[in-house]
Amino acid sequence: MTPPRPLTRRLLSSKMIPALFVGMVISPSPAHAAVDPETAYIFNSLLFLIGGILVMWMAAGFSMLEAGLVRSKNVAEICLKNISLYSIAGVMYFLIGYNLMYVGVDGGFFGTFSSWSANDALALDAAADFAAMPYASASDWFFQMVFVATAASVVSGTMAERVKIVPFLTFVVILTGLIYPIQGAWKWGGGWLDVMGFQDFAGSTLVHSVGGWAALTGAIILGPRRDKYDKAGRVKPVPGSSLPLATLGTFILWMGWFGFNGASQLALGSAIDSIAVAQIFANTNMAAAGGVIAAMAASKTLYKKFDLTLALNGALAGLVSITAEPLTPTVGEAILIGAVGGVIVVFGVTFLDKMKIDDVVGAIPVHLMAGIWGTMAVAFTNSDASFTGQIIGVSAIGTFVLVASAIAWTVIKRVMGIRLSAEDEFIGGDMAELGLEAYPEFGHGSQKLRG
Repeated sequence: MTPPRPLTRRLLSSKMIPALFVGMVISPSPAHAAVDPETAYIFNSLLFLIGGILVMWMAAGFSMLEAGLVRSKNVAEICLKNISLYSIAGVMYFLIGYNLMYVGVDGGFFGTFSSWSANDALALDAAADFAAMPYASASDWFFQMVFVATAASVVSGTMAERVKIVPFLTFVVILTGLIYPIQGAWKWGGGWLDVMGFQDFAGSTLVHSVGGWAALTGAIILGPRRDKYDKAGRVKPVPGSSLPLATLGTFILWMGWFGFNGASQLALGSAIDSIAVAQIFANTNMAAAGGVIAAMAASKTLYKKFDLTLALNGALAGLVSITAEPLTPTVGEAILIGAVGGVIVVFGVTFLDKMKIDDVVGAIPVHLMAGIWGTMAVAFTNSDASFTGQIIGVSAIGTFVLVASAIAWTVIKRVMGIRLSAEDEFIGGDMAELGLEAYPEFGHGSQKLRG
């Protein structure tokens, strides 16, 4: 029987919360006593399940955000990519990803090449040792699985409107089955980065920058949309299909992030854990608010007008920035961390355009650039982290994902091609790849009816 994976994201220690609360929680008073192990097992499992549901709901947020920021001729295709990548991520994480990330890592580089299976024998035994198995194993697997789907979602938005479905999903198989779990094992699986002391509470680097590096590599190899830049290299505006839809997607992601960060506490069987989850919720929320305000201020300063898309991405950048350490900052510090992320987005979008790297939804500044910032910012508020350790972790994971993604995209490109033809790109992925339209009343279908 395989033992449960170690809680390597981090359990709360007394120095992470005010001494007042520590004294209250560890008081011998029955009113503040910890629950019995079986009850803690139930609460821990429930935290995983509720958190996992919220993170799964983020898949809808990514779908709506991307559907709103691509043109109407590509909306159905981007929706198909999002629901299919989520499904593929689940299958691959079951077949190989989870055990590769968590089973038998033991300070090394990866675990075992085998399929996941539930391990709840202890819970079914009347004499179960719930301290040794502190949660239902399927609840943990589900929570971890929705994280890998989030990393894959980052790639779809960046490469939208010109990458073909089958090559894209082929890359998703590689990303979710191999790339993500191997680098995840280095920290959350108890691998070499964890031994070294690298800190990443909920995945600014392990989830978001991984998706960002993969997206950056794919965007460079794929190339920009044919109508994104003119012959002189100037940016040509390419408005999305629905800013209200993109706004809805952002709010869904914001809501889902409470599960993303909050459930990464990994326990809810004591008052200390309850205090920690509440603090994580507050910091997560306010970092996003700081990102919005800072992105609005930066866009107004640079462009003399407010930019809704930058405000939306500012919220997401704030969320990504706080994800590496949502517990130890004060609320004020969380706002500042998120605000820096919001500013990074505004300048990051401009930088990518200067480099002629076409990122349709702005995912690279949000998830990669803000992810790096958030990981480095951990050293400001968490005494267990060092700038040296954080740099090593960011650099090692970035290098691995860049190289692995470049190899994967290059092979896929040579074997099957990855880009829509000029004609297919012009008519849109909906008609070219699906033979249908998201909005037939306003597209080719309506033109045929009028003709």
